[in-house]
Amino acid sequence: MVVLDPVKPGGPYEVMAQQILGRKNFTLRIHDVLFGDVWLCSGQSNMQMTVSQRLIARRHWSSQSVQKLVWVERSSFIPCFHGSNIRSLLLGAELNFKRGDFLQAQQELEDLAKVDLQWSKPTLENLGHGNFTYMSALCWLFGRYLHDTLRYPVGLISSSWAGTPIEAWSSERSLKACGVPRQGFMPSDLETGPSEYSVLWNAMIHPLRNMTLKGVIWYQGEANVNFNRDLYNCTFPALIEDWRQTFHDGSQGQTERFFPFGFVQLSSYLSGATPNDGLPEIRWHQTADFGYVPNLRMPNTFMAVAMDLCDRNSPFGSTHPRDKQTVAYRLHLGARAVAYGAKLTFQGPLPQKIELLGDMGLLNLTYSQPIQVQRHNKIFEISCCSDHQCKWLPAPMDTFSAQTLALNVKSCHDSLVAVRYAWATWPCEYKQCPLYHPTSALPAPPFTAFITNQIPGYHSKVAK
Repeated sequence: MVVLDPVKPGGPYEVMAQQILGRKNFTLRIHDVLFGDVWLCSGQSNMQMTVSQRLIARRHWSSQSVQKLVWVERSSFIPCFHGSNIRSLLLGAELNFKRGDFLQAQQELEDLAKVDLQWSKPTLENLGHGNFTYMSALCWLFGRYLHDTLRYPVGLISSSWAGTPIEAWSSERSLKACGVPRQGFMPSDLETGPSEYSVLWNAMIHPLRNMTLKGVIWYQGEANVNFNRDLYNCTFPALIEDWRQTFHDGSQGQTERFFPFGFVQLSSYLSGATPNDGLPEIRWHQTADFGYVPNLRMPNTFMAVAMDLCDRNSPFGSTHPRDKQTVAYRLHLGARAVAYGAKLTFQGPLPQKIELLGDMGLLNLTYSQPIQVQRHNKIFEISCCSDHQCKWLPAPMDTFSAQTLALNVKSCHDSLVAVRYAWATWPCEYKQCPLYHPTSALPAPPFTAFITNQIPGYHSKVAK
C-alpha cells in the first residue's frame, strides 16, 4: 500500500504511480481524482433501500442538482489491491456489494470478491437501480446534505444486506468479548440474509480496512429484536470499537482512532395485537442503556431518532418506512456536530432531573433543552409496585412549561418505582410524538429510569 500525504479537499486531479524494475518503467495514471471525506454506510434493509423506494423520489430525480453535484470522494492514499476492481475506488462515488454466497466468508478476506457498482457519478440508473439494490437512499441523502454544507467532495461506500443480525457484521473477537454463544440460530420467519457469525465482517468490511474513512453511519437492529436482543447493549458498542481499531490500524493511522460513528435508532412497525417490548428494548440497547449518545461507552457517536417516522402504508411493509430524507437530515446534523465540530442542536430533549412530588400526586421532569409539547395521555408510563408485583400504568400529562413537564401519577396508590417514555413498538403517528425540540424539530428519544436514580443514564435499567 502506498500512502500519500494528506491533500486538501478538491479536484479533479490526475494521480500518477511509477515503478522502475531494472530497465522496465511501469506507469499508471488515474484521472478525475477528487480528494475529500469518505463515509461508509452499512446495516440491513433500511440502509439498503434505494432512492427509488423512498417517498417523493421523483422530486430528487427531476432536480438538476443530481447532475450538478459530483458525489465522489477521495481518501488520502492509494490502496494497492491486486486482481480486484477495488482499484477503481478512486474513480467514483460509491460501492455497493453484490449479494451472493461467495461473499459469506469464513475467514477475514484481504480483498473484495466483487464490487456491484464501481466509483460512479450519480445517474438515474445507479441512484434508483432497483428495490434493495443500489444506491442506498439514506446513504445518498446523508452525503448530499453533507456536501451542501461542506462544499467539497464526499464519497459514499454502501455495504449492507437485508435481514442480517449484528453478529454477521461483527468480528469473532468482538463477539467473544460480549460472551455471545458460539453460534445461534435466528428464527426461520426472521432470517432473510446471512446470519452466520462474522461472515459479512469477513467479506464486506474487513477488506476495506486500508481505506481512510471520515466516519460510518449504521442502520441495523430489526434482525436482533428477537435474536440475542439482551446482548445488543454489548455487541453494538463492541462492533463500533472493533471497527474503529481495525480501520485505524489498516490505514496506518490515517483513519482517526475514534472516528465518528452515527446510527439510526429504530423506527416503528406494526407487530400485531399483542404488545411486545422487543423493539423498545433494542432501541434502548442501541444506546448501551444510556438513552442518549455520545456517552461513556459510546464516545464520539451520534444518533438519529426515527420512532416518529412510521409508515403503515409502505408497500415494502411497515418495517421499511419510506421517509429516508428526514432520517438522513437528522443524521447529518449529528455528523456536523460530532465529526465537524459545528455548534448546533443535533439531539432531542431528554430529562436531566426527575422529581416525585408525592403530596401533589405529580412526577416532575426537568429537561436539558426547551420542549414543544403536544398532549398525549398514554405515552408516559409509571411502574407501580406492591408486594413485589409491579405493573405499568399510564401517566397523563398535567402541566408543562418551556423546559418542565409534570405527570399525573395519582393512579399509583403504592410505590412508584420507575417512569418510561415512548416505550412501545408504535409510540405515535408520523411526526406526531408529543415532545420535540421547538426549533430543530428533533423528537425526544425514548427513555426509562428508576425514580430513585432521578436521571435517565448510566445507572438506569429497564424496569419490568
